[in-house]
Amino acid sequence: MVQQRLLDIAIREFGLKGIEGASTRAIAAAAETAMSSITYHYGGKEGLYLAAADHIARQMGEQMAPAVGAAELPDTPEGARMVIHRILDVFAAKMAGDDTANWSLFIVREQMNPTEAFERIYGGLMGQMMERLVELVCIATGRRDANTARVTTITLIGQVIVIRASRASCLKLLQRDTIDADATAALQARISSNTDAILDRLIAERQDLP
Repeated sequence: MVQQRLLDIAIREFGLKGIEGASTRAIAAAAETAMSSITYHYGGKEGLYLAAADHIARQMGEQMAPAVGAAELPDTPEGARMVIHRILDVFAAKMAGDDTANWSLFIVREQMNPTEAFERIYGGLMGQMMERLVELVCIATGRRDANTARVTTITLIGQVIVIRASRASCLKLLQRDTIDADATAALQARISSNTDAILDRLIAERQDLP
């Protein structure tokens, strides 16, 4: 399908070169279609860029929605902790895999210099996942301090994002050319241990409060 090819190639080109550096002529040629296809379907480069962001949001939704779970939150600390682990475990696998490379580059650019495209991405599964983690941290630790839960969520997510955002450094440290299944499993296990330590510390701090 022409639109699917255009979006996939556009995500790659925009991620590598940004909206200013990417060429719609090159995108159309790589998709084996005419430049007029971009104008017809998206109205031009800006429209294609926003459509690429929407496509990323849909991909993230399809891949992460089962891990994030249903609308109903767990009602026990143990249940909440289990869902936190599940979300981070699946997220780490996605960040370690090669199939997320192109849209990760696109997102990193938007993180550094956000535009309307970032609002569209964050308005999808990304924002839902982070807000869900905030709620889960509160349940898992028995704390109702939303600010602490939000800071904790940034920390939890950060240890996963580094797998993709600092890919070259991770590969150097791991002394590998790629993050294979064994390396992914090792990273997931460490992230899980770190997560437990962070949650346990929050519980201990709550118990120390007067």
